[in-house]
Amino acid sequence: MHLPTRRTALGTMAALIAQPSLSRDDSLSVVDMLGRTVTLPRAPRRIVLLEGRDLLTMALFHPRPAELVVGWAAPERFDSDLLRDSFERSAGHPIVLVGKQTADTLSLEGILSLAPDLVIATAFMAPGGDPQAAVERLAQFGIPLVFSDSASNSPSESRRSPRQGLAAQLRMWGAILGEPARSEEIIAFVDQRFEAVSRRLSRAKPVKTYLEIMSLYDECCWAAGTRIWGELLIDAGGRSLDGLDAPWTAKLSTEQLLAQQPQAYIATGGGYASATRPAIGPGLDPRAGRRGLQRLTERTGFASLPAIRDRRVHGIWTGLITVPALNIVFVELAAKWLHPELCGDLNPAATLAEINRRFLSQPLAGPLWANLDGADP
Repeated sequence: MHLPTRRTALGTMAALIAQPSLSRDDSLSVVDMLGRTVTLPRAPRRIVLLEGRDLLTMALFHPRPAELVVGWAAPERFDSDLLRDSFERSAGHPIVLVGKQTADTLSLEGILSLAPDLVIATAFMAPGGDPQAAVERLAQFGIPLVFSDSASNSPSESRRSPRQGLAAQLRMWGAILGEPARSEEIIAFVDQRFEAVSRRLSRAKPVKTYLEIMSLYDECCWAAGTRIWGELLIDAGGRSLDGLDAPWTAKLSTEQLLAQQPQAYIATGGGYASATRPAIGPGLDPRAGRRGLQRLTERTGFASLPAIRDRRVHGIWTGLITVPALNIVFVELAAKWLHPELCGDLNPAATLAEINRRFLSQPLAGPLWANLDGADP
C-alpha cells in the first residue's frame, strides 16, 4: 500500500485551501444517494473512490473510467482479480490505495495528498464512520463528497428498494460524468426486464430459498437478510428463510438451516479465496464453479435438504448483487431457477451480453453463475 508522507499531505492541504474559486459556468449539480444536492465546480478529473468497485458503475458512462480515478479503497470487493487488474492497467497511472474494507482504515491525509476534485463514498465507508462529519471535514479543503450508496445495517434505516435505488444511483453517476441521457437509457433497459419478470410471477407462489451471502466450504450458515439480497430474491419469486429480520445477513447454525428445509439453494462465489469458496466470477472456468458448489453440498447435514436432494443448487458471482446495475441479471437467473415453468424463456446470458454491448466500456467475461447439474441457466 502506498502511504503518502505527512509532509506531502500537509502541503497538498495548503494548496487545496488556496485554490481560487472557479467560474460557475462549468458547475454541475448532483443529487447523491443520501438525498443531498451537491454542486461540483466542474466535471471531475481526479476522483477518489472509497468503494473501489464503483469503477464498474462508472464504466457504464465513461469509455476509460479508471483514467479519472487517482485513489481507491476496498478494491478487494471487486471479488475479481481480472477486473481489478484490468482497471489498474487501463488507468495510465497508479491508483493509490487509501484504505481497506472498513471506514476505520481510511487515511484522510492519504486522500488529501492526491489533490482530488471529488471524493465518492458510501454510508458504510464514510471517513470516520460519520457521513456528515466527513462532508464537513473535506469541505474545509474545498473537496466535495458525494455518497453512491446509503445502505447501512441499521434496522430502522429508511431507504429505497434496490430497484428504486438503482434509478437514483444511475442518475447520480450520469450527472457526475456528464451523461444524463445515458442514465435514462439504462434505467429504461432495466425497468423493461424487471417488468417482464414481474408479469410472469404475478401469481406465482414464492419458493423458500436459502440465499447464502457468504458461502464457505468449512463454515455455515450465512443467510441473506431482509434488505437488498432478500428484496431481490422476492423480485425473482423467492422468499427468504422463516423468521429472519436482520437487514444484511443472519448467521445460522446448521441445525437452524436444516429445520427450515429450503426448496432451493443459491450460493455465492468470487475470484478471491478460491480455496475456501466457489470460484465463480468474470473469466473463471465454470467447471471450477460447479466443483465448488458440489463441495458446499457436502457440508454436514446438507444432504437432507430438499434443495440438495432435488439438485436445485446454483451459484452466483457476488457482483450480481453488489453492483446494482447487474441486479437484473441475478433476478432473471433466480426467477428461471425458481420458476422454470413460468420463466423458462428468460435469457440472462443475453441480458448480460446486451449490457456488455450497449453500456459497459469494461465488458464482463462470463459466465457469472454456475449450476450444480452443469446445465445452462
